[in-house]
Amino acid sequence: MKIAIIGLPKSGKTTIFNALVKAQAEVTAYSSSLTPNVGTTRVSDSRLEVLQNIFHPKKTVPAEVTYVDIAGLPKSSHRGGGIEGEFLNYLTTADALLQVVRIFEDEKLPHPEGKVDSKRDIANLDLELAFSDLAIIERRLEKLEVALKGAKALEREAYLKEQLLLQKIKAGLEKDTPIRQQNITKEELKTLSNYQFLTVKPMMVILNIGEEQIPQAALLEKDTNSLYPQFVTVALCGKLEMELAQLSDAEAEEFRESLGLTASALNRIVALSYHLLGLISFFTTASAELKAWTIPGGTLAPQAAGKVHSDMERGFIRAEVISYGDLEKCGSLAEARKKGMLRTEGKSYVVKDGDIITFLFNV
Repeated sequence: MKIAIIGLPKSGKTTIFNALVKAQAEVTAYSSSLTPNVGTTRVSDSRLEVLQNIFHPKKTVPAEVTYVDIAGLPKSSHRGGGIEGEFLNYLTTADALLQVVRIFEDEKLPHPEGKVDSKRDIANLDLELAFSDLAIIERRLEKLEVALKGAKALEREAYLKEQLLLQKIKAGLEKDTPIRQQNITKEELKTLSNYQFLTVKPMMVILNIGEEQIPQAALLEKDTNSLYPQFVTVALCGKLEMELAQLSDAEAEEFRESLGLTASALNRIVALSYHLLGLISFFTTASAELKAWTIPGGTLAPQAAGKVHSDMERGFIRAEVISYGDLEKCGSLAEARKKGMLRTEGKSYVVKDGDIITFLFNV
């Protein structure tokens, strides 16, 4: 899972990045550099500790999330110029976007627009994403017009179908409706996947608040959700979370409790990211290694096997499966087998969150 962190200059993108991946990337007021900060963080999953006690592996590998902090929005952007070039290339490879919106006040760090206004910033950046998608659509429609003039019958049918779809989503974008909110079928989304449109991608909004605003965090989230129900919204103090990320887990937990904070920014954002992207985790135990794997909900067993190794998908025979809940109750695979809770599943099995799976294959 790869999430790109975006936002206006001086919104605290890099501060949030440092908090999430426990990094120490340089935090500056503004950087024109296009070189992104890239960091990976492990996904906290309490089930792994239970599974460790059952399997006693030599090595445990949690699922991971990669965050990309792009240092500085182009000057043409957030002014109606759209997102393009290398900056756009970084965004198109992301599975989701995390928009950092400034809520904190700081006289030493004036807002680029002169005044802190989260509603304006969210609307403006979403508009820039739409402008970028429109530019891609317009260029493709021009090429389709040329291609249709000399197209053969079969090609013409495909081109016309693509043209109608692009014209439909273009009309929606021009009415300020991002593609993710348009009435698009699964088949149409599959057709659009090659374009990597930005307003298709799931979006999370991080309200970057000041320490003095922490007691109002829930209210700020509620207010933003009422205005933008299409986004998952989290309010947190990036500066504080970055400082906590540099402490040991025990020290950070103690300090967080003293402030009345129940969970770390990392754990909450990762959990919401999974929900946003419709992801689940399954587990494997092989060669004394316990490992968590991330897949989209609804994935069939052969495709889940392919996540582990392409040969497993190609030569898939069957899968031995037990749910996390059943294994926890039994305490061991041997006991689960005695009670008939270890199941054999075929190619049509839809993997469930928390499944512990052994794949049988032959190539």
